Amino acid sequence: MSKIRHLISIDDLSRQDIEYILKKADNFVEVAKGKKSLKILSGKILANLFFEPSTRTRMSFETAMKRLGGDVINLGSLEATSLAKGESLADTLRVVQQYADCIVLRHQREGSARFASQICSVPVINAGDGAGQHPTQTLLDLYTIRMEAKLKNLKIAMVGDLKYSRTVHSLIKALALFNAEIYLVSPELLKLPEEILEVDARFIESDLKTAIDEVDVLYVTRIQKERFPDEEEYRKVAGSYKITSDMIEGKDVVVMHPLPRVDEIAYDVDRLKNAVYFKQAFYGVPVRMAILSEVMS
Repeated sequence: MSKIRHLISIDDLSRQDIEYILKKADNFVEVAKGKKSLKILSGKILANLFFEPSTRTRMSFETAMKRLGGDVINLGSLEATSLAKGESLADTLRVVQQYADCIVLRHQREGSARFASQICSVPVINAGDGAGQHPTQTLLDLYTIRMEAKLKNLKIAMVGDLKYSRTVHSLIKALALFNAEIYLVSPELLKLPEEILEVDARFIESDLKTAIDEVDVLYVTRIQKERFPDEEEYRKVAGSYKITSDMIEGKDVVVMHPLPRVDEIAYDVDRLKNAVYFKQAFYGVPVRMAILSEVMS
């Protein structure tokens, strides 16, 4: 595979690239748990620029960088930066690249990460651009599927917000490379956009009960209030689906969620072996270690 310089979209990666990163992540699992020590990024600095809220993505990037011996600088609250004075995104990026060896960017505007990669001399990693893409989430999702279920001959159901969820859009594009069968479970208002349906994948419209009985993985998403242009539209679909323990206990289906959850997975599911969403959050560390070591080596 060719050297990965920036990671902006899952579209930029071939199946071979993805398999390479997932295999590389295997080498970092024990390091991510703190059972082994590595200093391969000693002396390197990662800049986290998050213009939207984040817990898992930001903290797992920090953990990954520090587990590899590097250090991290954070943008902090926007009110405390020059952005509050009217500084442009371009100028902020041009300044921050003087301080760091790599930039992780989350921004509300779709296309912002691609723009950053075009003007920055250091590697840029897209940590989510609006309703666009979230490629590192996709890679950790694939890693979770590989570890907790299977990638070959996979049947997976996407449940909930299929319209606005960048994690769903990115994951579907990646799963198409692995010939997965993708079940679509959503309210009418939140159906998968036409441009994603054009991906060369096997799609099956389904209801939740059928999906639970037939798939290997349930990929559940919250209905994202912040993405709706109209709050009344959000109210129409809020609480459309809820996974409870009695629906899946004893069944051979793995339940994933990119988190945060609101009410789409009941807390009583957490005790079941089916629930792997907290493991999924952990897998973000070795996967992002693999990515950081690749772009910064």
